[in-house]
Amino acid sequence: MTLIRQDDLIQSVADALQFISYYHPVDFIQGVHEAYLREESPAARDALAQILVNSRMCALGHRPICQDTGIVTVFLKVGMNVNWEGDMALSDMINAGVRRAYLDPDNLLRASILDDPDGARKNTGDNTPAVIHYDIVPGDTVEVQVAAKGGGSEAKARFAMLDPTDSVVDWVLEQLPTMGAGWCPPGMLGIGIGGTAEKAMVLAKEALLDPIDIQGLRQRGASNRGEELRLELMDKVNDLGIGAQGLGGLTTVLDVKIKDYPTHAANKPVALIPNCAATRHIHFTLDGSGPAQLSPPNLDDWPDVAWEVGEDVRRVNLDDIAATDVLDWKPGETVLLSGKLLTGRDAAHKKIIDLLAAGEPLPVDFKNRFIYYVGPVDPVGDEVVGPAGPTTATRMDKFTRTMLEQTGLIGMVGKAERGPQGIDAIRDNKAVYLMAVGGAAYLVSKAIIGSKVVAFPELGMEAIYEFEVKDMPVTVAVDSRGESVHITGPQHWKEVIEERSLELT
Repeated sequence: MTLIRQDDLIQSVADALQFISYYHPVDFIQGVHEAYLREESPAARDALAQILVNSRMCALGHRPICQDTGIVTVFLKVGMNVNWEGDMALSDMINAGVRRAYLDPDNLLRASILDDPDGARKNTGDNTPAVIHYDIVPGDTVEVQVAAKGGGSEAKARFAMLDPTDSVVDWVLEQLPTMGAGWCPPGMLGIGIGGTAEKAMVLAKEALLDPIDIQGLRQRGASNRGEELRLELMDKVNDLGIGAQGLGGLTTVLDVKIKDYPTHAANKPVALIPNCAATRHIHFTLDGSGPAQLSPPNLDDWPDVAWEVGEDVRRVNLDDIAATDVLDWKPGETVLLSGKLLTGRDAAHKKIIDLLAAGEPLPVDFKNRFIYYVGPVDPVGDEVVGPAGPTTATRMDKFTRTMLEQTGLIGMVGKAERGPQGIDAIRDNKAVYLMAVGGAAYLVSKAIIGSKVVAFPELGMEAIYEFEVKDMPVTVAVDSRGESVHITGPQHWKEVIEERSLELT
């Protein structure tokens, strides 16, 4: 029998969550670097460079890779010969570890978990509870896998109950173009096949915990159906030309992971869950000797990649801008923003729309202003603000027309594409949408030199802030005529890839 102290598990979970908040898995960094070296799309290559630079900065500074520090998922394999020293339930131990990690004053992590999800949606304040999966197995140890999954990539999960004769490959290839770029590619695809509906989803999530090894598989060749599917999907997904951040390019996924399980003869359940550019997970084992010892990676494992602004850049003073100034901004153009930038995301937008509908005054003047879709991490030490990368802009599409037409707003900053509803509103009002790189939150935060809450403080990280920014890097993603780089970029690179394939045949 092995005796494991409850605080050893609590501390191990807390240490693991802190660890993965600022250390990417080394296999992921290597995969992104390989993609960077072979990328030919300038926009995608720039995004990959920002992700790599941000990752190294976080490893050095011990601050979160992404402002969305995730919903915690834990997989446990508990040996049947394990006894516990303590009086807490196992789930309570896990949640105590989550609480300890997210409230660590040296590296505060953003609390994103809301209770009463279809009602009050009140933040629990400490990112609990975690989603926990248990497996009771032979043995005298406890194996723990801890992951922190961002909401943008989780929102793009897909599930289908296919007919037994339907093609998994065809279904996955149908899903990718509909997922947009809100999952912050490049990342991994986790696919679960079989079991029941809920089993397939768990398999897909668990598959994302495996290391990136697709190149090794390619060299040795597939030995089973799952490996054949991995290789086929890896090539066909990248041939779609979606690219880093959805800007068009050669690499959309770094690996495809598949787990399967026996299923009913009448069914073929298939789940698809993407992992984003803030991939965060770690594995450790408790054997009764104390908390897990987590070894930091060697900083030499990070490539020597620099991100620099090119000469062809537009510098913009947000404190002295008019609606007519954005009319000649070009899709794909790099812009450096300086001056005062408002923030706001889902909850703030809902409050604004409700105030407008009621004919009540707004707490902030949006005329000739830009709004940044962000929920920042709280600052520590002498920071002005914690990591503050963009959130998915498509969620704000339903508010965009009202915001542009009734508040005087002229521009927005977020991540990923805008949908037809948002693009139509931008075109009709001759506004612009700018894209910041998802997965580069710490890098972005270094451009923020001032921060204060100006409205809705009760919303916490979803309050409206006013940031003072200096040379904040963004890309024109939708111009005043409604042209979107998230449409034109992937179209172009898909055609390039297809032409090259034809040349090789």
